[in-house]
Amino acid sequence: MLFVVGPPAVGKMTVGNEITRLTGMPVLHNHLTIEPVLPFFAFGSPPFQRLVGGFRRRLVEEVAASELPGLVFTYVWDFDDLGDERLVREYAEPFERRGGRVLLLELEADLDERLRRNSGADRLAAKPSKRDLAWSRRHLLEADAAHRLNSREEFDGCPAYLRIDNTHLAPGEVARRAVDHFGLPRAAA
Repeated sequence: MLFVVGPPAVGKMTVGNEITRLTGMPVLHNHLTIEPVLPFFAFGSPPFQRLVGGFRRRLVEEVAASELPGLVFTYVWDFDDLGDERLVREYAEPFERRGGRVLLLELEADLDERLRRNSGADRLAAKPSKRDLAWSRRHLLEADAAHRLNSREEFDGCPAYLRIDNTHLAPGEVARRAVDHFGLPRAAA
């Protein structure tokens, strides 16, 4: 399992899709579970959290038990929130229990670039809730102000961790670096 973490609009989904292209590992970008629930329950509400979290847990369990080559899982992690750390550990557990590797790719990019990416065509196509650009921009800025969405030294020296500043890198280059760094098997061409 490869977690791709970082703040909103850093490129987690886009890089995840490129890793999928290189490795064949399917990507579960966070909005695949968020978007179906939003028409029914407000973002962050208890029913929203139960449904999104429950679906993610079941999907991860099924992928871990399958013949699939792994899973790329994107996540916005608040590093000051112990609940987020518990969730990441919970999502990793089915892979660890079966002897699989759990890897962490952390992306960072400067705020101006993330604000530019926030209105990107691929992002808006995959994430309908982000199409209200004023709300999405405000949400991004508020999340940055309220949460620590990049780590500090928590993972320094950990071989299962890679941090990349992708402000000026193409998603394919970021994916290639991650695949090479972690020694992930490449998909058959």
